[in-house]
Amino acid sequence: MELSEQRFIAEIKLKVRTAQYEALKVVNTQLINLYWEIGKSISEKQSESWGQAVVPTLSKELQKEFPGIGGFSTTNLWLMAQFYSEYHTVEFLHPLVGEISWTKHVVILNKCKNNQERQFYILATKKFGWTKNVLIHQIESNAFVRQMSSQTNFENTLTEKIKEQAFLAVKDEYTFDFLGLTDEHTESDLEQSLILNIRNFLLELGTDFSFVGNQYKICVADKEYFIDLLLYHRQLQSLIAVELKIGEFMPEYKGKMEFYLSVLNDTVKLPHENEAIGIIICKNKNRTIVEYSLKTSNMPIGVATYSTSANLPAKYKSLLPSSAEISDKINYYFNLK
Repeated sequence: MELSEQRFIAEIKLKVRTAQYEALKVVNTQLINLYWEIGKSISEKQSESWGQAVVPTLSKELQKEFPGIGGFSTTNLWLMAQFYSEYHTVEFLHPLVGEISWTKHVVILNKCKNNQERQFYILATKKFGWTKNVLIHQIESNAFVRQMSSQTNFENTLTEKIKEQAFLAVKDEYTFDFLGLTDEHTESDLEQSLILNIRNFLLELGTDFSFVGNQYKICVADKEYFIDLLLYHRQLQSLIAVELKIGEFMPEYKGKMEFYLSVLNDTVKLPHENEAIGIIICKNKNRTIVEYSLKTSNMPIGVATYSTSANLPAKYKSLLPSSAEISDKINYYFNLK
């Protein structure tokens, strides 16, 4: 087969896949709209003091009338009613009902009670194409809280083109409960455990990260330096340097990371790629010290902590910004304004 024929066939295949995807989106929107209308009707009847017995009866009748169509179980009908009653009065949630699949809506509906949290997960699922399992993992690892309270200097150091994506790529705390480490471990133990569990590590970091190497060697003036972990982020098209610290964040860590980023930009970064980004992951940090440390840096750096437990520390609830600030962040991250 000639090259021109191969290209022609590849173009037709792409058109078919695109059409299939667009058709699926239309079907999903129609299905969600149907569930919304059913939920609305059930909610209205409940407000008219109809008994709960009507829903099981409705379920049986719908399944008998439409045997080839699933989704009409009693449980699912009650979820439709809950979906409508909890979303229809929330101005920023109502327009999002058709953006993701029903199964993902159900996950968010059941696992998240805060409306801004629901907005975040709906928008993130749409933007990053999260599967149901990835969505569940993100919710269970408190991605919303960790994202809203993150500490970076990206606002002042990155271009508008990648700034929003970079904010979403760095959390405030990472959960490494899959490592099985004891409280007493060395930086080498932490690094090697992350390498041995690289799939779980990349899943915890988020979408679009890929592993480049550990103890990545860079050379300056005939001297060798080693970056703990070097990653690459496909959406950002940026190298991501990660430094691991088992103690508290120290201001001097910032200077070391700036050095690494400068060298990566000059000697490793390809011409089409964006500037490298640094993530310093420590066991603990004083937020005020981090704030002052990053304030004077012209390199994009985020400072996060890690935990070997899946439980989110109670302190994080008090670290969340105000509702208005969360709304501004979500609007900024997802280009809603």
